[in-house]
Amino acid sequence: MTTTTAGDPATISPELLPCLTAAIAAPSIHNTQPWRFRVRHNVVDVFADRGRQLAVLDPDGRALAVSVGAAVFNLRAALLAHGHLPVLTLLPDRGEPDLLARVVAGAAVAPPYAARRLAGAIPHRHSNRRPFASSRVPDSVADDLRAAAVAEGTRLLIADDPLGEGILSVVRTAENRRRDDPDYLVELAAWTGAERGRRDGVPPVAYAPRDPDERLPLRDFGLAHPVRHGWPAAGIDQPTVAVLYTDGDDLRAWLHAGQALERVLLTATAEGLQSTLMTQPLEYPELRALFEDSATNRIAQAIIRFGYGREAPASPRRPLAGFLI
Repeated sequence: MTTTTAGDPATISPELLPCLTAAIAAPSIHNTQPWRFRVRHNVVDVFADRGRQLAVLDPDGRALAVSVGAAVFNLRAALLAHGHLPVLTLLPDRGEPDLLARVVAGAAVAPPYAARRLAGAIPHRHSNRRPFASSRVPDSVADDLRAAAVAEGTRLLIADDPLGEGILSVVRTAENRRRDDPDYLVELAAWTGAERGRRDGVPPVAYAPRDPDERLPLRDFGLAHPVRHGWPAAGIDQPTVAVLYTDGDDLRAWLHAGQALERVLLTATAEGLQSTLMTQPLEYPELRALFEDSATNRIAQAIIRFGYGREAPASPRRPLAGFLI
């Protein structure tokens, strides 16, 4: 790769530029996009953008780190799909605590099919809060989702129907509790709405349709900026619900969780599935504890809903120049 100068997209290598564009397409809590990049030669340093951390929902920065991990995975997948072996180091410099990852574009390699498939899914992966069809996720696809989590050193538990109902009940409890939190409503208002020209946050087109029967406890992004659109008559009968686990619960584990989460989501997208994150219980320590497996020290890092449906519209992303240090 050619030498690059940080700060100006026009000076970034043509090989590296699409990989950075792929990185910023990663999911993030409330679409905060809490990452920044320092590009030097063939090295991309990925920083946490603490100014975008959610003080109410994410006081310890766990969700921010998971979001950054997802961006790191997209960068890795895109580099490999473009023919360069990605070399990853997590937390590479104690002197820079917000430097969460370093990715080096290494030796030239023939792009593997798996990397090209995952990278090709990046533009099509969008959080989908609409009703899904009643079709069940086939066992073979569920096996692929589990394998994607294992490939990143994590575990994906796909719940059977009774366990799934129990998980949804806990999600519903957490969502109802948030509705009565005035600090949460202020924070939510700051990251939602239809402000003209805005390139972050959750736009109304991405809200879950109003569900008067509360069949699915999806996060209500319309609490602060309500919109009117009804829940379509044809919806899911039994959602497929999964929980992503890591061994341990520190910053490094959160970064692994983010990479695994994105690999799982991209695998789902490549298989024709839509997905929704339902992480409300993980924002309350006492509710999150209900998902822990103390025997194996496995900690829940994400709750995901899978199903089949039309592709959701993309939430906006800021221009690449805004992420460069």
